[in-house]
Parts: sequence; C-alpha cells; structure tokens
Amino acid sequence: MRIFTLACLEFKKIKRSRILLLLLAASVILWIPSILHVHLNFQMQAEGISPEHNFFIQGFLGMSWFMFPASMVVATVLLNQTERANRGILKMLALPVRPAAFCLSKFAVLLVLAAAQIILMTGAYYSSAVICGITQHYRFLLPPLFAAKQAALLFLSSIPMLAFFWMLSVCIQTPIFSIGLGLSSIVPSVLVINTTWWFADPVCYPFFIMTAAYGKLAANLTTAQAELFPWIPAAILLTILFLFVSCIRFGQAERRSFL
Repeated sequence: MRIFTLACLEFKKIKRSRILLLLLAASVILWIPSILHVHLNFQMQAEGISPEHNFFIQGFLGMSWFMFPASMVVATVLLNQTERANRGILKMLALPVRPAAFCLSKFAVLLVLAAAQIILMTGAYYSSAVICGITQHYRFLLPPLFAAKQAALLFLSSIPMLAFFWMLSVCIQTPIFSIGLGLSSIVPSVLVINTTWWFADPVCYPFFIMTAAYGKLAANLTTAQAELFPWIPAAILLTILFLFVSCIRFGQAERRSFL
C-alpha cells in the first residue's frame, strides 16, 4: 500500500473520534478573551501598531505559544492510540506493510489535522473580528491574503514541532506521560526564543515566527527575526531525526510481544 492509501484509511478511523471536536473547541475558545478585551487593542497604537493588526497578531501569538501546540499534543496521542486501545495494532502490523509506512501515514494525517486547526482558528478570527467590529464600531477585518500568509507561516514552522510530538507519542507507551512531557516542553518556549540557540528547540518555532511578525507590524517594538541559516538546516535535520526515530520505534513493543 502507498502512504496516501494508508493515510486515507487513517482518516476513516478518526472520522468518529473526538479529535476534530477537540480542535474545533480549541479554535473557538482561543478568541473569547480577544473579544472580551477588544478595547485594549486601541491602547497599543502607542507601539506603532493598528488595532486591527494587534487584534489579529495577539490572537495568533496565543495560538502559536500554547493553544495550538497543546491541541497537537493531545491530538497526536489520540491518533496514536486508535489501535492500541483494542490491540488492533497487532492486526495492523501483521499486514504485509512496513511499520514505517504506517508511521509516516499517521504523521501525514497529523499534518492535515494541524492544517485543519489553523484553518479553523483563522475562520474563528474572522468571526471574532466581525463581532468586535459591530461592538466597537471599528473595522477589525484584515485582507484574506495577509491572514493566509501568516497561517501558512505558522503551519510550515510547526512541522518540526509536530514531528517531535509524534516521536514522543510513539516512544512513550503511556498516554498520560506522553501528554505530560509534550505539554511541559511548551512552557519554556517563552524563554527559549530570547536565546541565540532558539533554533535547537522545534517547539518554539511557531511562537518565534509569530513574535517576529509582531515586531514587523509594530513600528516601535523590536523583536528578533528568523535567519534562514542556521534555522532551516536545523529544522530539516531535526524533522528527519524525529521521523527516523519514530519509524524505528513504531510498533516495536507490540512486535516483541507478538513474537
């Protein structure tokens, strides 16, 4: 089977799961504080940023720092537990398909789920902007091309982070420990982005990119900008490393018990 065919099968498995509901709930909850405290955006004009840009970037900052990574940690573990719950992974591994193909197909599904959540969050932004525009009598809507660009940057920068979370879920059999370790790796990103070695921590990539975008939008604020070197080579190497370890470890414990 090809990875695409396997990925299609994985989508059928999670069709009735709670993963999509989780992503939708996180997307909606994210913008509630922005709606409640929309008036604060007008106070940020002193920093050289317009209220509509501040409304957008503050929401995406909150998303990139915690809400999006935390959702992906939980979604990753749930995705990896679809077969382990009923020992169905033993039947899956008995098929004439390499375990690495199953592993990569599941990671491909995780990428699609990440993209879906970013799309949901972007859609929730526009709904929130309309609501705030009505209550504040001010236009908070930004051009779709601008929002799409930031959303694309967020997704691309999150790929190494997703590979890291996927490796944790594959290597750590106990879901609670996998979730705990994944969530604990999110918090230090606030400190890591202020160091010269930020590119060594893939979990901070999305937050760093959004922080850099904030610095570009706010004329009176200075934030560190992402340099393609050594960031891109490091991101590629880390992603390959995480996926390599995941492919080796995927189903290893079950294969040993099967034998």
